Amino acid sequence: GVLVRMERAGVKVDVPALNAMSRSLGDQCARLEAEIQEAAGVPFNVNSPRQVAEILFDRLKLPRGRRTKDGYSTDVEVLESLAPHHALPKLLLQHRQYQKLKSTYVDALPRFVHRETGRVHATFHQTVASTGRLSASEPSLQNIPIRSEEGRAIRKTFIAEGKDGLLVSFDYSQIELRVMAHLSGDSVLAEAFRSGGDVHRTTAARLFGVALEDVTPAQRAQAKVVNFGVLYGMGPARLARELNLSRALASAFIEEYRRTLSGVASYLDQMLVLARQRGYAETILKRRWPLPALHEDGARRAEAERVAVNMPIQGSAADLIKVAMVRIDALLRERPEMKSRLILQVHDELLFETSGEEFETLKTLVTDVMEHAIPLRVPLEVHVGYGKTWADAHA
Repeated sequence: GVLVRMERAGVKVDVPALNAMSRSLGDQCARLEAEIQEAAGVPFNVNSPRQVAEILFDRLKLPRGRRTKDGYSTDVEVLESLAPHHALPKLLLQHRQYQKLKSTYVDALPRFVHRETGRVHATFHQTVASTGRLSASEPSLQNIPIRSEEGRAIRKTFIAEGKDGLLVSFDYSQIELRVMAHLSGDSVLAEAFRSGGDVHRTTAARLFGVALEDVTPAQRAQAKVVNFGVLYGMGPARLARELNLSRALASAFIEEYRRTLSGVASYLDQMLVLARQRGYAETILKRRWPLPALHEDGARRAEAERVAVNMPIQGSAADLIKVAMVRIDALLRERPEMKSRLILQVHDELLFETSGEEFETLKTLVTDVMEHAIPLRVPLEVHVGYGKTWADAHA
């Protein structure tokens, strides 16, 4: 019922703004293509992986990455690793990003506008992601870039209807790290959240052996990558790439993290052992995901091991937001005089459409439910933003 009502509500989009953005992105893609041809020194088809590989590896003699059945890979990971060696990979990355934004969102969104309602009505799926997170299709919403200017420009085209209309965003703050603190019982992580401190700064102070007030922005940024990296099962090779460090230093970072946040380390190890014994991973509400590949060899096993430690955390965060959605929906239906409605759920965020006069009531109701959806050992925190557009609500 909750998802049906959310799908039927839909969200209004600014079609003229999307059309203008499409023209602008088309111009930027054409400009980048000219720069790419110039950097390569010869004309080639930028959309052909085979031709891109020939230019990068045969003509420019850049280090070859993974081999595929058609030659050498030129995916995002490979291009990012090649970016320090030559200007071309960075230009190719930018071109791909703009092209994807244009085709997947900017050009696609107007096609999904319903003729009668003038709104976009996405379809939400409960059984696509292994973690139990919701995903949306027609249009896909969960992959709109979060921090880029382009992502913000797309969110600016999602608008509230009417003169008094508002979009209100309720976003769980660091939900997965809070779930990790609860499930693992790690004292360092739990204390950072209970004291209302900055968890990445706290981790940095422990990792680098400095006082909290002496942590530099660079150290905090590195600690943030390590915090989320451990959460997603990131190994030394990937961490080295993310932080631009040697593999040995990345390994030392992970070891120090495991020593410092020993509760997290032992919890992750325990999750893997349990998953192997049971053949599945489970969330805080006992939702299970079977993992038969844990008893295979090679890449499938490595992926299953990553899911075994990550699924209980991401999946429990998904449980939390879904419990909140059901309770909020029930409370709003008990108040027929309220016109506020839930219109989107993306990642750890709920987006509502409301009016100026209902804003304060909605803010109190939703925040209270989200912060107490499932009792945890650490407090849950919800960030609230509002405005005429989804981008304004995110500001």
